[in-house]
Amino acid sequence: MNFFAVDLGATSGRTILGSLADGRLEQRELTRFRNPIIEYDGHCFWDLLHLYDEIIKGLRLCADEGIGISSIGIDTWGVDFVCIGKDGRPLANPHSYRDTYTEGVKERYFGIIPKETVYEKTGIQFMNFNSLFQLFAQKELHDSAFENAEKFLFMPDALTYMLTGEAVCEYTILSTSQLLNPRTKRIDTDLTDVLGLSETQFGRYIQPAEQVGVLSENVRRLTGLGPVPVIAVAGHDTASAVSAVPAADSHFAYLSCGTWSLLGIEVEEAIINQKSFAYNFTNEGGIDGTTRFLKNICGLWLLERCRKEWTDAPEDINQINSDAMKAEPFRCFINPDDPSFANPDNMVTAIRDFCGKTGQYIPQTYSEITRCILESLALRYRQVMECLRDIAPFPIDRLHVIGGGTYNQHLMQMTADSLGMTVITGPVEGTALGNIMLQARAAGVVGDRFETRRIIASSIEMKNYAPAPSVDWDEAYERFINL
Repeated sequence: MNFFAVDLGATSGRTILGSLADGRLEQRELTRFRNPIIEYDGHCFWDLLHLYDEIIKGLRLCADEGIGISSIGIDTWGVDFVCIGKDGRPLANPHSYRDTYTEGVKERYFGIIPKETVYEKTGIQFMNFNSLFQLFAQKELHDSAFENAEKFLFMPDALTYMLTGEAVCEYTILSTSQLLNPRTKRIDTDLTDVLGLSETQFGRYIQPAEQVGVLSENVRRLTGLGPVPVIAVAGHDTASAVSAVPAADSHFAYLSCGTWSLLGIEVEEAIINQKSFAYNFTNEGGIDGTTRFLKNICGLWLLERCRKEWTDAPEDINQINSDAMKAEPFRCFINPDDPSFANPDNMVTAIRDFCGKTGQYIPQTYSEITRCILESLALRYRQVMECLRDIAPFPIDRLHVIGGGTYNQHLMQMTADSLGMTVITGPVEGTALGNIMLQARAAGVVGDRFETRRIIASSIEMKNYAPAPSVDWDEAYERFINL
């Protein structure tokens, strides 16, 4: 059986063909394409039709090669959504979470429903770009798409809708919005009443590994395929990735490391209490009704932006990382989650300004800036891990790291050294593997998440990074938390 996975990240997207044979998972990348943020009229948007067209191209390639597809599944980043009009068509390109139109919106919303009440209802980390605040911002701005929308569909649900005509609200992607009550697993209507919206405007609820529908007649005509089933996988890419963590038991933490870093644990019930509120941790939906208790951390976005701005750095990221290891260690740090790094006009300048304002050495070369970023991420992971250990219902004895960040062996070793914990890396393509395996579950060829993880563990190569105890890391951590 062949499963067609669409994996859309915040900078690029891919279509992948996956298959299971003899207890092992095989995958083949079919297409890869850019997913740029488009700035227009002072706002940042995603090109929805571009993404739809790239999905069509991948499906057409399968038809042209005579590849039979058992099903299709789509995962994307979280929080962003599409406004659908009464005629069933998208009213506008969706805002990107990088858009600054939500600045100051949280505080105005809390003037109606207090911050503590919002967290008690949702258990979601407060971030300016959460869907709740994006919707409130659009209401305040009298956004024409918002005011004329019949449906609000999150990104994977919107693309699934464009393929099938079925409007659904998948559990894991909804859980990123700060609209979901994790106890009831439904939208909290007290929160949407403030927006003037109803629960029915978000599509019918659906869980991962459930079928949404089949390809519409128009999509069949465009691709040359038949009525292929479309499956609601874990629509949030991190939920799909966590489902692919090759852990043997539940006493682990995971780090999804890429443009964003998401560090957390998998629990059976949401953790919503004074400590989780104080630490600003989030409770997002996982597969099999689990909760991903985690912290969103700015990730390798910092380095990606700097690379676009450097004119004297090599193009090879491995060479950049190697050069960084020749720079003097622990000279300066940044807080990766400082608002100044969200979407600055110039990331290099923002990093230097932060170091100057905090009385530190100001990094000059690309190697010094890279070292500053990598060490700061490793130290931020330690800070978040200490909070996790304080609140987790079980001891955490290892960290599984998944995603493209695992290619950065220097960051992986720094993370092990900073945390004083064994770091196990792999799979790199965790999101795609999770997507494929949830389609396999829908087809009845895979059981629960534990079987999924056993199959993935037998299908990939993993690497262990043992911590090297260092007084230098302890001293650096003290400096970091006092910034």
